[in-house]
Amino acid sequence: MKTYKILLFVLFAATLVALAGVSHASSQKVVVVLNLDEEIDPGSGNFIASSLSSLTPSTTEAVIINMNTPGGILENMLQMVNAINSTEARGINVYTYIPADGMGASAGSYVAMATDGIYMGSGSYIGPSTPIVEGGTALEEKHTTDAMAALMGSMAMAHNRNATAAENMVFNNTAYTETQAVSIHLVNGYSSNLTALITSLHLSSYPVVTGNPNFYDNFLSFLSNSTVDGIFILIGAIAILADLFHGTAILSAIGIILIALGLLGAEIIGASLVGIILLLVGAVLIIVEAKTGHGISLVAGVVTALIGTFLLASPYLSSNVGYSPAPYGVDSYIAAIAIGVIAVFFGFMIRRIAVTFRSRKFTGAETLIGRTANVKESLSPKGWVSIDGVRWEAKTEDNSSIDKGQKVTVTARDGLVLIVKPMSNELQQSESNKNQ
Repeated sequence: MKTYKILLFVLFAATLVALAGVSHASSQKVVVVLNLDEEIDPGSGNFIASSLSSLTPSTTEAVIINMNTPGGILENMLQMVNAINSTEARGINVYTYIPADGMGASAGSYVAMATDGIYMGSGSYIGPSTPIVEGGTALEEKHTTDAMAALMGSMAMAHNRNATAAENMVFNNTAYTETQAVSIHLVNGYSSNLTALITSLHLSSYPVVTGNPNFYDNFLSFLSNSTVDGIFILIGAIAILADLFHGTAILSAIGIILIALGLLGAEIIGASLVGIILLLVGAVLIIVEAKTGHGISLVAGVVTALIGTFLLASPYLSSNVGYSPAPYGVDSYIAAIAIGVIAVFFGFMIRRIAVTFRSRKFTGAETLIGRTANVKESLSPKGWVSIDGVRWEAKTEDNSSIDKGQKVTVTARDGLVLIVKPMSNELQQSESNKNQ
């Protein structure tokens, strides 16, 4: 009996130890590493902001933003900065690490400057940070630059960094290597890799949890590209134009979806209303080509849509304060020209196919009775005639012969063979005068 009680006591004690171990493990804080290895846009902005908002001091010891970004949209940079400020205000330290050969460029440099500590790897750099107001005036550029310089300088001072060097990244578009940045106290230090940084910050005793953008974040990033938005609207309009000729409704559905996605993306980035209007005008001109059929409307629509695409990133009637760096480069302009040429080519191909379909539709044997035809191969009594460029086998109604080049009138049909009779000289003369 005594042995039985001892075994029960041991079992109870072991259970308490196990529960205590589980409780300790579940309450242990973690270090959260957020990988920012992409442009700063609505997708990455949502990733950083949503990830930070869910953290509490009881579960998170520190956050490290593992940064390698060329920059992006200033509005989403401000979204990240606000999220970092809120996280630090809750008592959670946030650090930035720019890995070896990485960059914290443009909008990324502002995000880094908002954190408690900035550490850089070998061959990395921070800056330049001059914002770009695409299509904006010199005054708009200056206002935005002054505002961003003030933000950069205030964040540097708040974290005891070199505010003059920080503002220099904005005013003079300067970039600093890891050696230069550490030596002028623009950043907090050097670290060979992320593991070494975690050790130097005395965080190695905490488990590391890594965060990456999810599908929704990546989808937002894809749609927040102004070039993608413009191309979606352009291709959508061409798809609708094709369906007006083809008549299946499938292409129209695809076109409407593409235009809707393009407009959604434009809304996400706070695109210029001027750019959106030009895109829609271009889309209408492309679709009007189905009515005009001369090609001018198609070309005008494509050109207008491409201009609208580039103006999506402009400040005209837009809530977007700018980009850093510019969203367009030489590659973008080359791509736009290529897309324009391809769009016009396919548009004319669609028009050509449409003309063929229309010809076939309106030159069916049932609709040709009473029409005038040109004799292409002498009728004796059978031969070939042409109506609207389409050749038909024909036979004279009285088995007479008619020479090549004469005009005849369709009086009936026998299967796919047209029955014709000679046109009087007076009628032929009248027809010739009409064509002239």
